[in-house]
Amino acid sequence: MMDRRIEARLLCADLVDIQWRDPNNRSRRGVANLEDISLSGACIQVERPVPLGSEIRITYPSGELAGRVKYCVFREIGYFLGVEFDPSSRWSQRRFRPQHLLDPRRLVMRAANRLKSLPPESAEAN
Repeated sequence: MMDRRIEARLLCADLVDIQWRDPNNRSRRGVANLEDISLSGACIQVERPVPLGSEIRITYPSGELAGRVKYCVFREIGYFLGVEFDPSSRWSQRRFRPQHLLDPRRLVMRAANRLKSLPPESAEAN
């Protein structure tokens, strides 16, 4: 699947509540594992599929994010939903910081800095 996000994705892990309507317009609720997040969207893991285009609310302790399901893919351990947030519902670390949050760009920078600090002969071996 092609990554079309403009903003960087931050890897994370946290449980959030979700709510959406099924094809029969019944309200559904569940718990999801937040996998990654950016200003304009997130990936969550759920136990059952949610139809493409469904409006979905992701609720966290002090607020919520609203969006639409852009993809729903089954992978060995559950369904992964790509959620694009509504323009009026952007994520901010100040409002919600997932329990575990990692910016992969920092890992790349650390590795690059380590390589720079190695003596030339050690860097060539890596």
